[in-house]
Amino acid sequence: MAEHLSQSELDYPFKLLEYFNGFRVSKVIFSACELGVFDLLLKAQEPLSAQHVAQELGTSVDGMERLLDALVGIEILEVEKTDGTASYSSTDVANLYLAKGSAKSLHDMIIYQSQTIYPLWNNMVDAVREGKNQNEKTFGLPAEEVFQAIYRSEEEMLKFMGLMNSSWVLDGHDIATAFNLSGFTNIVDLGGCTGALAREVAKAYPASSVTVFDLQQVVETAQKHFSQENDAIIFQAGDFFTGEIPAADLYVLARIIHDWPEEKCLTLLKKIYDICTPGGGILLVEAMLFENRRGPVMAQLFSLNMLVQMEGRERPPSEYTHMLNKTGFHNIQVCRTGKSYDAILAIR
Repeated sequence: MAEHLSQSELDYPFKLLEYFNGFRVSKVIFSACELGVFDLLLKAQEPLSAQHVAQELGTSVDGMERLLDALVGIEILEVEKTDGTASYSSTDVANLYLAKGSAKSLHDMIIYQSQTIYPLWNNMVDAVREGKNQNEKTFGLPAEEVFQAIYRSEEEMLKFMGLMNSSWVLDGHDIATAFNLSGFTNIVDLGGCTGALAREVAKAYPASSVTVFDLQQVVETAQKHFSQENDAIIFQAGDFFTGEIPAADLYVLARIIHDWPEEKCLTLLKKIYDICTPGGGILLVEAMLFENRRGPVMAQLFSLNMLVQMEGRERPPSEYTHMLNKTGFHNIQVCRTGKSYDAILAIR
């Protein structure tokens, strides 16, 4: 920190105070999403007073006014004052990413962050002390059964699947086009959840067959809540740890390897190597750390999240390369997208 914060920070810690208050900024956005502020403002198509918003959403006028002012302060809303009355409206960014109805909405991601991740992070001190996830302390569920915690009810499963869907609506195209995958005609997305990333892959490579392989209850929920008309992808139910993996010439593992300790990852990668057709490959999608341990900050925060919620960690490219080489893969290529997630392609 001493290398990066300016001399003026010693005189008054502006940046540190900004960091300290980061959780408050997050909660301002989370609360507005949960209350439906952005949906109401998008639907209204005109500036609304705090009183109007409060009445529509069933809140106190005082509380809503303070929330709206904070959203203006962080430049997510705009305000105009006429004859002593403040009227609030959404920015283009809020309409695109924070309202439910937008094609690029991150609403589901925000709800998951607020209602699941935020409570877990309240126990970060214990996670660091103990070196294990805090599902038991937070939700009363065994630390060893991480997906039992994630899928502990249909409502929780939908929240998690909404999070994953939002992630790939945002980053899916960059991942699908990080490498030229047109030579792979049979692609299986292992743990592909709602199919959002698989759809981006199918869109980029229409000549390829793309299958989502996930647990039975995930497949059923995806088909019930996230299906699309004329869907270009296929769903298949199974467990890639305990059951058979369908044959393919490219396997996609997106945000899967980071869930688990190295030994379990090696077991899965070797299983994939053994069934993968010669000349086929594997595409890993993760938030990769820098080798010098200086970032990216987002990946470092994701790695802490793996500590507090799962059994794994985020890794630099060298560690993924080591695991891939150890299980037989070669010709390893790394693509940093400059966004949330990066890609590694390896050939059998």
